[in-house]
Amino acid sequence: MHETIYVVDFGGQYNQLIARRVREQGVYSEVISYKRLEEKINEKKPIGLIFTGGPNSVYEESSPKIDKKIIENLKVPVLGLCYGMQLLTYLFGGKVEKTNHKEFGKVEIKNIKDSKLLENVKKSSIVWMSHQDMATKLGEGFYALQETENCKYAAIENEEKKIYGLQYHAEVNHTEEGKKIFKNFLYNICGAKGDWTIENILEESIKKVKDKVGDKKVLLALSGGVDSSVLAGLLSKAVGKNLTAVFVDTGLMRKNEGDEVESAFKGWDLNFVRVNAKNRFLEKLKGVSDPEKKRKIIGEEFIRVFEDESKKIGKVDFLAQGTIYPDIIESGLGDSAVIKSHHNVGGLPDVVDFEDLIEPLRELFKDEVRKLGRELKIEDYLVNRQPFPGPGLAIRIIGEITEEKLNILQEADFVYRDEIRKAGLDKTISQYFAVLTNNRSVGVMGDFRTYDYTLALRAVETTDFMTADFSKIPYEILEKISSRIISEVKGINRIVYDITTKPPATIEWE
Repeated sequence: MHETIYVVDFGGQYNQLIARRVREQGVYSEVISYKRLEEKINEKKPIGLIFTGGPNSVYEESSPKIDKKIIENLKVPVLGLCYGMQLLTYLFGGKVEKTNHKEFGKVEIKNIKDSKLLENVKKSSIVWMSHQDMATKLGEGFYALQETENCKYAAIENEEKKIYGLQYHAEVNHTEEGKKIFKNFLYNICGAKGDWTIENILEESIKKVKDKVGDKKVLLALSGGVDSSVLAGLLSKAVGKNLTAVFVDTGLMRKNEGDEVESAFKGWDLNFVRVNAKNRFLEKLKGVSDPEKKRKIIGEEFIRVFEDESKKIGKVDFLAQGTIYPDIIESGLGDSAVIKSHHNVGGLPDVVDFEDLIEPLRELFKDEVRKLGRELKIEDYLVNRQPFPGPGLAIRIIGEITEEKLNILQEADFVYRDEIRKAGLDKTISQYFAVLTNNRSVGVMGDFRTYDYTLALRAVETTDFMTADFSKIPYEILEKISSRIISEVKGINRIVYDITTKPPATIEWE
C-alpha cells in the first residue's frame, strides 16, 4: 500500500540503519537480499533502490552482483553507498581498484558540482569513510559530485539514468549532511510523497488485525515491556474483549516488575490473566549455561504456558506476539548472520495449538513502536519503559541460572536503576542494566575475606538500537552505584563498567 524503497543488502554492517534513515523521512523501506531483488520487484515496484555497503571487492569473481538489466528495465532512481557505489560504477563501464590511500573514519569532503542530491548540502562537511577500494574511472554519462583529499570520486551521478553513488556512509550520524542527502534522494529524485506516518500505520494495523481475526479469539503474550504493551493497546482497539492478555511472570523479571505490570493493566478493556510460573522456568533452565539454549528453552516454555492457559480460557485461535523489526534482523532471517535468536521469531513450534500468529509490529523499529504507543495514548511510563529482552534476566546472568543468582541480580539491578533515575540520567541513556557475570574474585569486607561475584554495568546511547555508544556516566555517580551495591547486595564484591560500542559488541551480553 505504501510507496517503497528497497534497501538492497550486499552484506554491509549498516544496512538496517539505512532503512531506518529512509523511514525517518516518512517513506517505507524494506531490507532485501540482492539475491531477491528481481523477485521483490515483480511483487511490487519500488519508487527507488538503495544499494548498501559490503565487505567484498566488486572486481573479484565471487563478490555479490546483480544484472544491470534489472536496473535499466526498472527505470527507478538508484543510490549506491560504499560497495553499492562501486558496484554501480563497475556495472556501468567504470573501473574500481584497490587503493594505497585507504580512508577510515571522519574525512572532510567538498562539493564540486551542483546536483539534486546535494541541494542545501554544505559545500564542505565531514563524512564517515570505510573503504580500501575506490572508483578510479567513471562510465559514460557519470560525473563526480564530491571529492576528498584522497578520493576523486567520493560522490557521483548519472542524472539521465538517475543513478547516484556515495563512497561514504551517509546513514551514520558521523556524516554531518547525511539526513539531507537521504531526503534529497527520496523527494527530489524519487518523487516520494511521504505516506509512512504513525497515523497511517495505526489505522492499517488495526484494519489488518480486524480482517484476519474477525470474531475469533486472540491470546496475547504480554511481558509488560514496550512492545507487548503497545501491542495490547493496538489489539484492544481491533478486537476488544476477544483479546485475552496473558502475563507470564517467569520470575526472570526485574525487581517488583510483575506487580507493576499487573497494576498498570487494571481497568483496560481486555481480559488480563497473570500466571506465576517462576518455578516452572527455573526447573527447565537448571544446568543450562549456553545463551542460545536458554533463549530456545524460554521461548518454548512461553508457548507451552500459553497453550495451557488457552485451554483454560476455551478455544483461542490466534497467538499475538510483540515481534519487531530488529528481532527479525538479529535472528538472521534471510541471508544475514545470526546475532542472537529471539524467543518470538521463527514462527510457531510444530506442536503449537494455535491457528496462526499475529505480529502487527514486526515491520517497526523500536522508536516507531514507541510513537505508535503514544498515538494509542498508552501511559508514558509504559511506552518509555526500559527495553527488556524476552528471556528476561536469564540472559543477564552469565552461566547457569539459580534462584540465588537471580535474587542477587534483581537487587543489584534495582540499585543501579534507582541511582540512574536519581541522577536524572534515565532521560538521556537509552538502555541501562546490570549483568551478573560467572566470575568470582577475592575481596575484603571488614576483617573478612570474600569470594563473590563480579557485576557488570551496561549503559548505552542510541537512536535505533542497531548501533550504540556506551554512555559516559560521571565517575562520581558510578562510584555511588558501586558503593551502594557492594554495601546492600550480598554476593557481589566487584563492579566493572562496560565501555564497548555496538558493533563490535551487542547491547546485551548474551
